Amino acid sequence: MTALTIYPDNQPQQGELFTDFTAIQGHLKQIGVQFEQWASEQQLASDADQVAVLAAYETSINKLKVDCGFQSVDVMNLTPDHPDRAIFRQKFLAEHEHEDFEVRFFVEGRGLFYLHVNNKVFAVLCEQGDLISVPANTPHWFDMGENPKFTCIRLFTTPDGWVAKFTGSDLAKTFPNFDSYVASL
Repeated sequence: MTALTIYPDNQPQQGELFTDFTAIQGHLKQIGVQFEQWASEQQLASDADQVAVLAAYETSINKLKVDCGFQSVDVMNLTPDHPDRAIFRQKFLAEHEHEDFEVRFFVEGRGLFYLHVNNKVFAVLCEQGDLISVPANTPHWFDMGENPKFTCIRLFTTPDGWVAKFTGSDLAKTFPNFDSYVASL
């Protein structure tokens, strides 16, 4: 279930939960976040590689490339048995920003984006079919849980791909992590 919880940034236990897609989309639009649902243009095998995943969404990706000027696209696939899952999780858990906007599409599985905007934290649980675009210079972090299982298409406006500027804030440590958040739904 796709979900959004909006918290005051100093009260991580006082969030308001939304599960209606239109309501989620409306709240995120108010802070400049594009949030959509996509459908696959073809059936994917459970062991689909990056080439197959990108081919399945080629029309939608090409439209975004033209509309937004994306220069690079990749696929991130993490599973509970991935040897570097803990390293990846720690990398994304620290609050950071990007000079370009960040676009992610969940081909399968789920992950939790936290956006820190206007003294609020927007926790967005993205699931299969969800596309989220985080505006440039928006402090945020991402949690995939202790046992991640997702495949995500990542689009970048720079040829370098994912480049983060860490804020140094410990705010992320005060909010529910992925596993706690999902258990509370």
